[in-house]
Amino acid sequence: MVQAYRDRLRERVQGLLSGSEVHLTDADLARELAVYAERSDIAEEVVRLESHLGQFGEILRGQDESPGRKLEFVTQEMGREVNTMGSKAGDVAISRLVVEIKAVLEKIREMLQNVE
Repeated sequence: MVQAYRDRLRERVQGLLSGSEVHLTDADLARELAVYAERSDIAEEVVRLESHLGQFGEILRGQDESPGRKLEFVTQEMGREVNTMGSKAGDVAISRLVVEIKAVLEKIREMLQNVE
């Protein structure tokens, strides 16, 4: 994703700068790519989502008399992580997966309405 962004950025900036005396340096491009890579990194959200999924499973396997509220809360947290992934990722494949995950989370929310 970062490589594709680099290529698009280089082409776009060189097109904008053509005919001017300003030149794009490799250092300028590298700095912009580093900022983009940092902003679009979803690794932290993926780790938290995995943690929430584990917690969800533990609640399901647990002996809690009323797991419904806990499951609703964990599902809500999963939704937040997925939304953040969707807003950070500029990749079409990731965006499609985000939509699929959100649809599954909505089904889970509907099912949880029947859990005490």
